[in-house]
Amino acid sequence: MDVEITDLQLHYGDFHAVKGIDLTIEDGSALVLLGPSGCGKTSTMRTVAGLETPTGGRIAIGGRTVFDAEQRINVAPNRRNIGMVFQSYAVWPHRTVRQNVEYPLKVRKVARAERRTAVEEILELTGLTEYAERGASQLSGGQMQRVALARSLAMSPSVLLLDEPLSNLDALLRENLRNELRRIQQESGLTSVYVTHDQAEALALADKIALMRAGRIVQVGSPSDLFESPTDSEAARFMGFENILPIADGDTGLRLGGRPIAPAATDDGDEIEETVGEAPAASSAAGKPAASEFLCVRAENVEILPDGEHGATPATVSVATYQGRSVEYDCHLDGGQRVRVKASGATPRYARGDAVGIRIGADAGRVLSGAARA
Repeated sequence: MDVEITDLQLHYGDFHAVKGIDLTIEDGSALVLLGPSGCGKTSTMRTVAGLETPTGGRIAIGGRTVFDAEQRINVAPNRRNIGMVFQSYAVWPHRTVRQNVEYPLKVRKVARAERRTAVEEILELTGLTEYAERGASQLSGGQMQRVALARSLAMSPSVLLLDEPLSNLDALLRENLRNELRRIQQESGLTSVYVTHDQAEALALADKIALMRAGRIVQVGSPSDLFESPTDSEAARFMGFENILPIADGDTGLRLGGRPIAPAATDDGDEIEETVGEAPAASSAAGKPAASEFLCVRAENVEILPDGEHGATPATVSVATYQGRSVEYDCHLDGGQRVRVKASGATPRYARGDAVGIRIGADAGRVLSGAARA
């Protein structure tokens, strides 16, 4: 079923946690709420579940209003037909996998034969058939999280809500289960809302991503939209642009496609006076306004070259980190900016203190404005 959220507001006392969110989640699609801790993503999801009572706005599931502040409608959580999967596994350790999955159907007094058929289908969908008679306490973390998911699916929910369910797992298991979650969502055609602060999870699991900041949605779109076309420098930072470099007053030495990066211009053609630094700043020591535009570049789109290479910006390696399939370098330019480079190759070519050249291709960087206050 689809979900419609209109002008959603949520206060915790004087704190305004959710600030006028408008959002549509299409039937059968997967929406990921992405953002840093404290941005309001979990609070937004909990209002859909009915676990938090908004202070304003409207929520409808499948065309049925479950909350409306003006009409004083607030449907109880157990009457919204919502499935939830949390960070904690929340399975009964004294029950078998089958018993855990079957429990919601028993509570609903589903007939035994129908219950058995439904459980077998869900165990097959979630890859748990071979563990059906195993006690939940004998399972790994990833298997227990799949049991929690299977139990939620057994309820035949209208919407499935997942609150960072992979955060307690190790990196390899998290990646494997992430792929399983996407497969299950697509095969079941279930509308889902997934909350995470992890960019990689969001890209892998979403049909649509809503990027949140300070209680507001700052960008909504497909994973490729957000990955390739962030709206501002902070969105770029969150979507994996490791280099957010202020465009400064005058020629900083940085070059895009071999050409110096010029400062932006105002509507009347005057140059904007900006400061130079490693990150956006509120103001400079000299009282100049902060940089209003930034060159945003992913580390893999920066070349590291021998010192003196034509068209490259001189830099010094400060850190070289071996990553197996790649080497990551932190380099500092003469002006003080730090530039991160991710170079392919199994062996570091440069070491700390080496003089090198940095080059950014003409199509590799994006010049974006600084983030507006949310």
